[in-house]
Amino acid sequence: MRPLFGKVGIFGVGLLGGSVALGLKERFLAEEVHAYDQDPEALEKALFLGVADRVHPTLGPWVGELQLGILAAPVGALVELGKALAPLANPESLWTDVGSVKGRVVAALEATLPHFLGGHPMAGSERAGVENAHAGLLQNAIWVLTPTERTSPKAQEGIRRLVEALGGYPLEISPGLHDQLVARISHLPYLLAVALNRLVARSPHRDLLMFLAAGGFRDLTRVASGSPRMSRDMVVENKEALKEAIEELRAVLLELEDLLEEPEALLQAAEAAKRTRDSLPIVRRSLLPEMHDLVVQVPDRPGEIARIATALGEAGVNIKDIEVLTIREEAGAIRLGFASREERERAREVLAQAGYRLP
Repeated sequence: MRPLFGKVGIFGVGLLGGSVALGLKERFLAEEVHAYDQDPEALEKALFLGVADRVHPTLGPWVGELQLGILAAPVGALVELGKALAPLANPESLWTDVGSVKGRVVAALEATLPHFLGGHPMAGSERAGVENAHAGLLQNAIWVLTPTERTSPKAQEGIRRLVEALGGYPLEISPGLHDQLVARISHLPYLLAVALNRLVARSPHRDLLMFLAAGGFRDLTRVASGSPRMSRDMVVENKEALKEAIEELRAVLLELEDLLEEPEALLQAAEAAKRTRDSLPIVRRSLLPEMHDLVVQVPDRPGEIARIATALGEAGVNIKDIEVLTIREEAGAIRLGFASREERERAREVLAQAGYRLP
C-alpha cells in the first residue's frame, strides 16, 4: 500500500516539527521526509535521530517536489517563511502550519501558499528541540484547524486526513476564536508562570522561597521552563487577545481579594474551582471516549507503580491512562484512567485488597 503522501517537507525542526516528522515516518505516511532549518545543528540532529530522510539548510527547487509542506518555525517567523516558499511551491501542493497563533498567520499564508489550511496541535512540552521530539506527542491530541471562506476543499480534506492519520482529533474553528481561546488556556498561564517566578526572584527572601517551593509551585510554573524566545514570540503575536484575557484575570483576582473577608463565599468559589479542575480530564478529551479516573495513594518506594500495574494486569484490568499527581518523601499519588466504570470499580477492589489507600 502506498503512503498517504509523497514527499513531505518540515520547515522548522524543533519539538513540534520533529514530532510531526517522526509521526509521518513511524506510521509510513510519507515516501520521503525532508527537513529545512536555518540552524545547521538542528538539521544534523534531525538526520542523526532519523527524524528526516533528507535535510536542507537553504530553500530551493526541492520545495517544488513536495506534495505536502508543514511550517513549524517559531510563530513570529511563519509569515516571512511562507512568502519565501510561495514562488517555489508546486501549485497543487498542500500546506499547513503548527503555530499557536492563527489570526495574522492564516490571513497572510492562505493568500500566499497554495491549498493552505492553518493548524495548531494542542500538544507540547517544556522541553524544546528536535532531540525531545517523539511521535507520541501528537497521539490523541486535539488538533485545531482554522478554515476560512478562502480555504480550498482540497486543503480541508487533505490536512484533516493528515491529522487523523497522525492520531490527532481535528477540531475546526475560526482563526479569531482560536486566538481568543488559547489566550486564556495557554498564553495567559505562561505569563502567570513568568509573573510568579519574577515575584520570587525579586523578593529579599528569594533563597528561602526557593527552598520552600513545593510541588504545587513547580507544577504551576512549569511552562516557564520552555524556550523563552519562542514563548515570547507566541504571546506577543497574540497580544490583543491576551490583553483582553489579562483584564478578565485582573477582575477575577479583585473578586477573590474581596472574598478574603467572606470565608464562606471564598469556600464556595474554591469548591466551584475544584469542580472545574476535576472535570478537566473529561473536558480535555471530550472528543475521545470518556475516561473513568481512580486516584491511588502510593508509598514512596521503588517499584510501586510497577506493582500496581502488575496487580491490575493479573486481574485483567487495562489501564488506559496514568498520571503522577504528587511526590513527597513519605508518599505520593497517581491517577489511573479506565475505559469503563466497571473496570474502575474492579481496579478499586484489586488495589484495596493489595493494601493501597484510595481516597
